[in-house]
Amino acid sequence: MITSLLIANRGEIACRIIRTARALGIRTIAVYSDADATALHVRQADEAVHIGASPARESYLVGDRIIAAARETGAEAIHPGYGFLSENADFAQAVLDAGLIWVGPNPDSIRAMGLKDAAKQRMIAAGVPVTPGYLGEDQSPDRLQAEADAIGYPVLIKAVAGGGGKGMRRVDTATEFADALVSCQREAASSFGNTDVLIEKYILSPRHIEVQVFGDTHGNVVHLFERDCSLQRRHQKVIEEAPAPGIDAATREAICAAAVKAAKAVDYVGAGTIEFIADASEGLLADRIWFMEMNTRLQVEHPVTEEITGQDLVEWQLRVASGEPLPKRQDELAIDGWAMEARLYAENPATGFLPSTGPLDHLELPSMVRIETGVEEGGEVSTFYDPMIAKIVVHDATRISAIRRLRTSCEAVECSPVRTNAWFLARLLSEPAFERGDVTTGFIQDHAEILTAPPEPSDALLEIAADALSISPPLSNGRRSETQFELMDGLPGFRLNAPPQHNIRLSVDGQQVDVAMTMTKTERQDVSWDRPAMLGDDAGRVLAFEGGAFFDIRLPRTDGVTAGAAADGAILSPMPGRIIAVDVAAGDTVTKGQKLVTLEAMKMEHSLTAPFDGTVADLTAIEGGQVTEGTLLVRIEKDN
Repeated sequence: MITSLLIANRGEIACRIIRTARALGIRTIAVYSDADATALHVRQADEAVHIGASPARESYLVGDRIIAAARETGAEAIHPGYGFLSENADFAQAVLDAGLIWVGPNPDSIRAMGLKDAAKQRMIAAGVPVTPGYLGEDQSPDRLQAEADAIGYPVLIKAVAGGGGKGMRRVDTATEFADALVSCQREAASSFGNTDVLIEKYILSPRHIEVQVFGDTHGNVVHLFERDCSLQRRHQKVIEEAPAPGIDAATREAICAAAVKAAKAVDYVGAGTIEFIADASEGLLADRIWFMEMNTRLQVEHPVTEEITGQDLVEWQLRVASGEPLPKRQDELAIDGWAMEARLYAENPATGFLPSTGPLDHLELPSMVRIETGVEEGGEVSTFYDPMIAKIVVHDATRISAIRRLRTSCEAVECSPVRTNAWFLARLLSEPAFERGDVTTGFIQDHAEILTAPPEPSDALLEIAADALSISPPLSNGRRSETQFELMDGLPGFRLNAPPQHNIRLSVDGQQVDVAMTMTKTERQDVSWDRPAMLGDDAGRVLAFEGGAFFDIRLPRTDGVTAGAAADGAILSPMPGRIIAVDVAAGDTVTKGQKLVTLEAMKMEHSLTAPFDGTVADLTAIEGGQVTEGTLLVRIEKDN
């Protein structure tokens, strides 16, 4: 067994690997950038080595520094986690050349599956069904357009070196193709250093089904059943579950057998995932499921497979890398119950899922469920890396019970001042169609109006907040207990038995709300079971958490100052980032919804559009420039 392990990653996956390694008696070494000097994974490891500045390209993506850190600390092996260098064949080879153990597949296997076009050609040769499309070497725009026209719209443009939803665009008509291709290639160049793309037929009722496979150095390959990862936004997974709802035994056998065949075709060793796209227009049928790609690493969603099989996949990785055979044979693996995972992100679904960065002044995650996280209260969500806060994982006897448990867990999340998608996850888990298993990869987009509508505080929450803000002097910082409510009855200014006609005006997330104080003391006690958690401070406000949402509630300002908005024509940067495209010039006439500026932040592109028809009066955005949150980029004057 490996005795010392360097984790070439950060965040929750680094913490996850450290936990298993420690249980096996393996010494762990973390690496960190400037931004992660006090991060959780750094403190949990036995040792830690600084490898560079905050941007990943200057730290976590610099393979030579990681290998040097392994040598410096006497590490025997390197585990890449997922993302960063985990699927970089050259880095894997460099680790081996340095005399270290690589906890992952052979570099040749990574190369074989690393480029989507070559991987599909190999799968065709191995007899694995693949999605119809164009995989040719001619990458001229005219040839790509012609192939897309021949396939028939809609089509999907995908970077051959892509992953994680980056370098991918759906195109519905021929007139949209050229612009989508340019955008896709630009993102692919930025993320992967390769602009080549392939074209696939876009399946109109698609489900994303993937199979966990595992191989060892003794020629054994097994599968650990399937996961359904259809709930996605911008091609990134949001909720994953295992097993897949609605799959019958014959279809499971067919898809899992195809996954094992795919892994054997590249002599696969270690943990990998074979991803399939299914046409679910008539349910999950074996002859309507096609190979998409292989991820030659551990997946973000691996915990749901662990939960239904009772296996520790990181332990499997470490044992296989140590030369041991697979811990279980295929006939020793079985499905037990149902598991689900929700990805808790620092983002605001009500503003198009824009990332929310900054300090985690308050963070409380649900108890009695599995939590995978790399942050904690007092930490920070950085602009440099993926904005995931945690993975919330549940396991139960049935799918419905797992859904309910996960929904309750998401509703229990408390986080401020950083915004999260917890309330969005809870809404998603409440959708009747999702409970029925009637989902496709377009489910979130199709239900966006309902799912992303800004959360509103309940009347009970507003009355509680109004009571709290009427206390003089203000409450000090701290959480209220269930019984503290009743004790506030005698505090000065606390009108617990206010008459029904009493009203208080509050500012809720910058919007003024008139609160009718209608409940009696008894009625207030009756809603105590659903009472939101609240924190008070000395600034005349309370921070309230309800249903996974965070509300900043204050007494309104009296100086007449109100917050600006896009409605006045001022387009502000919603976050720190880099301007990668400016599509207008000063004096241009624009129409509502027209793209003005493209901002790159948190490894994603964000298009800022005109709020109404008008003229570009001011333009301060410069292509290539770095901007901070709140920077004025464009100002549009409305047409008279």
